[in-house]
Amino acid sequence: MRRPDQQTTTRPTPDAAPGPTPDTPPAEATRPGPGVLPSGDLTTEAALAPYLRRQAAEFLRSLRLHHEHSAPADSGGQDAAAATRALRRSARRISGCLHTFRAALDPLWADQLRAELAWLSGILAREHAYADRLTRLVEALHQLSGPALPAARGVRAAGDGATSDAQGRAALGVGAARAGALLERRLTLARTRSHSAALQALGSSRFHAVADAVALLASDVPLAPGPAGRTAEALLEPAEHAEQRLLTAVAALPPADTEPYNEAQDAAWHQTRLLLRLHRYAHEVVLGATDPALTGAGHALDLHRDAVEAAGAAAAAARTPRIAPATAYALGVLHADQRHEVEAARAVFRETWPYTVALSAS
Repeated sequence: MRRPDQQTTTRPTPDAAPGPTPDTPPAEATRPGPGVLPSGDLTTEAALAPYLRRQAAEFLRSLRLHHEHSAPADSGGQDAAAATRALRRSARRISGCLHTFRAALDPLWADQLRAELAWLSGILAREHAYADRLTRLVEALHQLSGPALPAARGVRAAGDGATSDAQGRAALGVGAARAGALLERRLTLARTRSHSAALQALGSSRFHAVADAVALLASDVPLAPGPAGRTAEALLEPAEHAEQRLLTAVAALPPADTEPYNEAQDAAWHQTRLLLRLHRYAHEVVLGATDPALTGAGHALDLHRDAVEAAGAAAAAARTPRIAPATAYALGVLHADQRHEVEAARAVFRETWPYTVALSAS
């Protein structure tokens, strides 16, 4: 499953020199040498506990910034959005590590906090997801209704003449404006509701309980009782299991020649994206930083998720009762465009995935 000239395992080499664990967000981390932490220091107290404490501190710092920039007198909406992203980033990392290294922690505490952090991250993600989806779809409509349609996204069959092409472009131009207005109404309403839900969640007793639990985590990490959960194997085995699950999921992905409109295959790609995220977090715990070889593949899977959700939004809008035929036509073309973007993201993933043997098995 592994390419012989590239290390995939999160198990550090025993002769590696010790190095500091970066406090910067993983997206900005530099590539570590194989084995940032020597195996003798790879214990829950030396690696996992400090990592969780750092992420908890980042969570609390982001929460403070979010409160500051969300005040009515503060006009910096971008600062509030950046603080929300940082809050979600630290919540995801804490939750992912609680999932992967559950055996090394107090299992009841880990399960409860992981569920609450997943709830919080999901609540905070929706508003920005709707905003990004609307921007993506409106920009795609502008491109599709321009002076020339890309061949891969054309609405005419091969062999049709210029007259048919002009008619199709004219029909798309008429429907694009109405389709854009319909999408804006639907997604803006969904974003507004998500914003209200996020504000309500951040003021709820449930959220304050989560914040209190994270504040305690910043000073005390509940580890599993007994010495067995504190050895290097208590971290290495779960990390390698997370890696193996990822490689298995990649090997099981549909091959490149499958139908791009087969939406039943999207779930396998979404699962791979989640497993890649868990592997990256485990890599951060064991080796001290992210694996830069997986940056491109992770970005491709993010684009895949965005295109799938945008295509679903276009299809849902097309099912609106009593819309004009030109509007439905433009939404159909938009849906096809986003499904082609789905396939393009899958192609980028296959090109950037560093372990070609795993992909060839599919």
